Amino acid sequence: MTRVVQQWAVFVVAIAVWQVAAGAASSVYFPTPWQIAHHGWRLWLTGDTLTEDVLPSLARVLGGWAIAVALGVVAGTALGRTRTGMQYVGALFAFFRAMPSPALLPVFIVLAGLDNDMKLALIVFGCVWPVLLNTVDGVRSVDPVKTDTARSYRIPRVQWVTMVVLPAALPKIFAGLRLSLAIAVILMVVSEMVGDTTGIGYRLRFAQTQFAFLDMWAWIALLGIIGYGLNTALLAVERRALRWQPGG
Repeated sequence: MTRVVQQWAVFVVAIAVWQVAAGAASSVYFPTPWQIAHHGWRLWLTGDTLTEDVLPSLARVLGGWAIAVALGVVAGTALGRTRTGMQYVGALFAFFRAMPSPALLPVFIVLAGLDNDMKLALIVFGCVWPVLLNTVDGVRSVDPVKTDTARSYRIPRVQWVTMVVLPAALPKIFAGLRLSLAIAVILMVVSEMVGDTTGIGYRLRFAQTQFAFLDMWAWIALLGIIGYGLNTALLAVERRALRWQPGG
């Protein structure tokens, strides 16, 4: 409880300093937090903005992230349980992981067009690597004693993976999930800034081109709220899933 109070106290102080500094500057480029919140509340929830921009963007984030999680966990578990799998594909994965996903946006536009498939593909590509590599690392770090015990009892392979391997690898898997979730929000914005007329990314770019600075800051603030909310929800799931661990 004390830690939560401290975190929110720092946040409130930071907002207060921002409010005083922006109010003293009186610059059109840097509105106060109160102005952003007051304007943003009306901007986000009035008209068709919620149904045509906010909710579709959230659906793209969660949909692309969910696909990346499924692919990363399955492939990472399979590669982590083989002795030579990463020796063959490790260099290839390192090559693709090093590629900045926004730089590949033209490639995905050529391959998938400008519709929703391109946005999901970009998000999946950027998010799958942290999940996959953390899963491989987590699966490889399973205690050999647990593995030998499961084999001595002749536990079926599927049951062994689901009840021994994956629970032991969960801490590192969740580390990859948190990282990939932040990447999903970033790539959602990037993908919606090109060739689209809906979504938070489009609204943010449109506000910038129209020099509507209050709208721009309101959309930036909404992205921060979305990122914080998704991360908080994932942390709650992680704490519940890892309660069995010492100190969990």
